[in-house]
Amino acid sequence: MRRVLRGTRNEGKIIVPSTVRILGTHGVPAAYGGFETAAENVGLYLHDRGWNVIVYCQVPGEGPTTVDRWNGLERVLIREPLEGWRGTSSFDLKSIRHATKAHEDGDVWLTFGYNTAIFDVMPRLRGIPNVINMDGMEWTRKRWGVLKQGILLANERIAGWIGNVLIADHPVIATYLRRHFGRRRVTTITYGAHEVTEASTAPVTELDLTPGQYAIMVCRPIPENSVLEIVTAWSRHRRGMPLVVVGPYDRSDPYHAEVMDAASDEVLFPGAIFEPERMQSLRFHATAYLHGHTVGGTNPSLVEAMAAGNAVIAHDNQYNTWVAGPENAYFSDADDLTPLLDSIIGDAQRRERMGAASRQRFREEFTWDKIGSEYEAALLTARDRRKPKSATLHNDTGIEVAK
Repeated sequence: MRRVLRGTRNEGKIIVPSTVRILGTHGVPAAYGGFETAAENVGLYLHDRGWNVIVYCQVPGEGPTTVDRWNGLERVLIREPLEGWRGTSSFDLKSIRHATKAHEDGDVWLTFGYNTAIFDVMPRLRGIPNVINMDGMEWTRKRWGVLKQGILLANERIAGWIGNVLIADHPVIATYLRRHFGRRRVTTITYGAHEVTEASTAPVTELDLTPGQYAIMVCRPIPENSVLEIVTAWSRHRRGMPLVVVGPYDRSDPYHAEVMDAASDEVLFPGAIFEPERMQSLRFHATAYLHGHTVGGTNPSLVEAMAAGNAVIAHDNQYNTWVAGPENAYFSDADDLTPLLDSIIGDAQRRERMGAASRQRFREEFTWDKIGSEYEAALLTARDRRKPKSATLHNDTGIEVAK
């Protein structure tokens, strides 16, 4: 018996909703990182477009797999007692087994990340279409060590082989992927954010800060994010306002201790902040956002700062300059960041121009509506490339449009 899929018409284009299974994240609602935020927003966009969206979610502990619904999305809740790298790998394997068993003709997968791509070989051999977000050359990060870098590189190569469509989150990543895996399957889709045009000042005053009288940086406290360079440059002079360094700092970590020892009394470490509304307020009321990432493609935190209209002072590399654009400011190390901070902190008009440019760049490139539509196009492309012989697609008038 042939399965019949019915579609809707949008701006003259026939869209045929189907089932998409989202794998590779901790699940929704987003409470972990950039992949989870993307999964939530892309999933909700697709749901609004008529897709049946199924998200695999990792739940700590032991017990049977269960299913519920969240804001229209179906959640497959998989219990995983292991933590860290082993827990993530185990959860990915369980998710892929469940999704493979439940697969029907016409379904398509959206996988974020390639760290366990070896597990996707069997679904590939079964012909299951899979769109894979290839992350930001994760294997190049020195913090993993040689062994894990080798494992990540091997899985990147496997993902490049099995993915029907490969998502790069930045043009530089796309160039790299096309060099290794060919041009046909690679497309660029960035990360998004929700624009912030107003925000409560309560999260600001709770930290004894004054709106418009502090700068902020938000990142994982590791050397490749230039935290030490930024804190050192900020602490060389009196700035007349604090720098808020958001993240989990612990003196038992040698790098964290070095950063905290370099900080003047104008640097504040409030710890990690996970609540999106609090972070939106802290960004929106900041006078500038400092961003020291040196690798990794389009960074979600940088995009969120631009969505809040922040003046951006970022590390000078091809990832950040493409995202933040030419109107913002860039540094290479603590020595050239020091005078750059002197000039920008003291120039309100320049900061205003930088903030306006950030907001304009965000509206052009990084809205969830734009990104959701690009993911939908990628999913339809992957499904069409692996279209089952038994499926027949119809438009909204019931006319058969493809077999």
